[in-house]
Amino acid sequence: MELSKNYLPAQTEIKWNSAWKEKKYFESKPDNRQPYTIVIPPPNVTGVLHMGHTLNETVQDILVRRARMSGYNACWVPGSDHASIATEAKVVQMLKENGIDKNALTREEFLKYAFEWKEKYGGIIYNQIERLGCSVDWSRVTFTMDDHYYKAVIKVFIDLYNKGLIYRGARMINWDPVAKTALSDEEVEYREVQSKLYYVQYKLIGSDGYVTIATTRPETILGDTAICVNPTDERYTHLKNAKVYVPLINKEIPVIFDEYVDKEFGTGCLKVTPAHDINDYNLGLKHNLEVVDTLNDDGTMSKAAQLYVGEDRFEVRRKIALDLEAAGHMVKTEDITNKNGFSQRSNAVVEPKISTQWFVKMKELAEPALKAVVEGDISIHPGDKFLATYKYWLENVKDWCISRQLWWGQRIPAWYDDLGNVYVAQTEKEAWIQARRKARKQGNYPGKMTQDKDVLDTWFSSWLWPMEVFKGITDPGNEEATYYYPTSVLVTGQDIIFFWVARMVMAGLQYENQIPFKDVYFTGMVRDKLGRKMSKSLGNSPDLLELIDKYGADAVRFGIMISAPAGNDLLFDESSLEQGRNFNNKLWNALKLVKMWEAKIEDESEPTVQSNNLFAVQWFENRLNQAKREIAQLHDQFRLSEGLKTLYSLIWDDFCSWYLEWVKPGYEENISKHIYDKTVYFFEELLHLLHPYMPFISEEIYHLLKDQNDDLAVKQLAAPQESDAAVIAQGELLKKVISSIRDARNKSNLKPKESITVSIQTNEADKYQGIEHIICKQVNAETILFGENKDSNAVVVTLETDKLFIGMNKEIDKEALKAELLKDLEYQQKFLESVQKKLSNEKFVQNAKPEIVDVERKKQSDCEARIKTIEESLKGLG
Repeated sequence: MELSKNYLPAQTEIKWNSAWKEKKYFESKPDNRQPYTIVIPPPNVTGVLHMGHTLNETVQDILVRRARMSGYNACWVPGSDHASIATEAKVVQMLKENGIDKNALTREEFLKYAFEWKEKYGGIIYNQIERLGCSVDWSRVTFTMDDHYYKAVIKVFIDLYNKGLIYRGARMINWDPVAKTALSDEEVEYREVQSKLYYVQYKLIGSDGYVTIATTRPETILGDTAICVNPTDERYTHLKNAKVYVPLINKEIPVIFDEYVDKEFGTGCLKVTPAHDINDYNLGLKHNLEVVDTLNDDGTMSKAAQLYVGEDRFEVRRKIALDLEAAGHMVKTEDITNKNGFSQRSNAVVEPKISTQWFVKMKELAEPALKAVVEGDISIHPGDKFLATYKYWLENVKDWCISRQLWWGQRIPAWYDDLGNVYVAQTEKEAWIQARRKARKQGNYPGKMTQDKDVLDTWFSSWLWPMEVFKGITDPGNEEATYYYPTSVLVTGQDIIFFWVARMVMAGLQYENQIPFKDVYFTGMVRDKLGRKMSKSLGNSPDLLELIDKYGADAVRFGIMISAPAGNDLLFDESSLEQGRNFNNKLWNALKLVKMWEAKIEDESEPTVQSNNLFAVQWFENRLNQAKREIAQLHDQFRLSEGLKTLYSLIWDDFCSWYLEWVKPGYEENISKHIYDKTVYFFEELLHLLHPYMPFISEEIYHLLKDQNDDLAVKQLAAPQESDAAVIAQGELLKKVISSIRDARNKSNLKPKESITVSIQTNEADKYQGIEHIICKQVNAETILFGENKDSNAVVVTLETDKLFIGMNKEIDKEALKAELLKDLEYQQKFLESVQKKLSNEKFVQNAKPEIVDVERKKQSDCEARIKTIEESLKGLG
């Protein structure tokens, strides 16, 4: 079979995706094996996977594939989230483009369009997941608006309401004027912005005096209902019982006193607008102030504002500043930097707003969820970075606003009668039963019943995800829920630790009385080369399918994992994908080389021609077992990126660059069957280790090496054997000797065909036993002798306590070689100086991870050894 020059991923990916699916390798049913369960963090149905999703899905697939290959019954559940705010906005925009106004539709008509949207765009995400090579169980696809899932959400709402953990009330909430819905505190993102601070005078009634306040939102002045000062502030004690006029509308409001006001901040006078600031709202409750809501739901001024009615809040800010100036109320303005709250959904500036909404009491739910992590029932990776964040949020948790003023989502199961009563029930029929029961007691029967128009926050459905994908809420105690729950590990982004992770723990403990997962692996944020978070608005997020078409899925997976240490942000650069593609081609070329040897296999049971290459086999077998243990340990520690780096080095350097060269038959030479079979075995083992990271090329090469009766996707990993440290050390010596001699040859401008002689002065000649033949072959040496060489034309190379005398069999240009060595010496000395400077920094040594410090110390020792070698070589040149 003739192999292509380079690896061509497209056909391979189609071929193996189809084969795995046809053989149902990834479908899981409960059996007597130990389950390994992962539920995919459901991406929003609105769009496509970005690079953050790509990292997340790749990490999950590595974990799932390795678990499947380790004997577990691996179950990876795919699905998507209905994303109420984002999807409704998309559907509304689509309708608008087609000349349809949402307000002209009934709820049922709108939902029909929304489900059509979901069917059209939901498939895009699943196609991307499959193209990436994710080994999900496609028979278990779940959507958060599936019928059973919808029922689960309603069931939980009713249960929490009956337990007194859900209530309805008027509270200060975050309002999104673009999406026209309430938001939870966690859906508001605070950013620094450039603003102006306006100093405005309020005329004292019955006096010629003024009080001056400072505000960044002058448009809210129209909703002021008091001025507040600190009772201990001597500047304002004369204002007791005083009143002032609100500028422009001349409304009378009182001056009140409260220690809440910071005397040192601004002018020490605070305007109080209870409808538009949470702290002002609390002051208003305490002092029984009027609440004047000057904003409509869309961010325009309401009739209560009296001025600028119907105009946008930011346009009004510009206008009112000019009008205050013209009326003599503006004292001055200052340019400042302050923080504004933005909706994570629409990017609109959020407005605090008094609104009647539904809330979950969080404190009671939070306590056991906090305990589960603090006491180690759930392990967070990396724990040192995110454990404190998790604890802080749960210790300071606020009630959760769960109602959204939308149509897309699970509709709140609450009915209102015309007498002002509310009934929480699954159906209107059940609500009427409650109403009649109540009426029999009170003697007052309602005339009609209306369901709440709002839907539930998307996160109120997704916090049930690990349970309800197995129907654990709608069918408690069923076989699958009992077998697969709790799940094994959750892989997710650090940005939803509050939205989702903590809440899933709460829901799991509430409804299953056990944690939903044992481990949480937080991936880092994927950023561009400038350090910016990738987003559609910046246009800096590449298209996943285009990357797969260009580089292949394995190269994309490699590229994002090689630079993705757990929990740390990573700078995405396409060059890492090129590195992945080069790695593919390295593997492909290794396959072609090994396949070329098939025609050279000696028909023998024991090796003869290549008996001197047995050390190479022995060394790589030990090196392979050593690496297997390292990779398994890194995997168990969720250090997957380090695991890939270890494997990459093992394949690229140890196998391809060293082992294959050591056993490669010479021109017109044969290769022993023993060594060939061992080489194929080693290659298979490497592909087996690589499979979770790069499934397509590993499966393809595995089957091209020889006829196989199994597939890597389900082949079980064998436990690594013990490795012989002495053999591994001898292999390292062999590499150093070859590298040093090759370096000396290059510096002496010796052509490959020109042979050399090597004399080794050492007190441990036995450590070279068994490797002399390989040294000669790799450096084109006629012979290797032991003892001091008297050849004045020899180049001296020092390896620790050993000296290598390299006879060039020709006159060498000592001056040119000396200049080359001096140049190299200068570079090594500068490098050593930089490493020593870092290691002499106590702060670095104390704060850096031990393995990082060890790497720097290894750099120091290696560099010192290189300097010693160069200095010895210079001495030999005279």
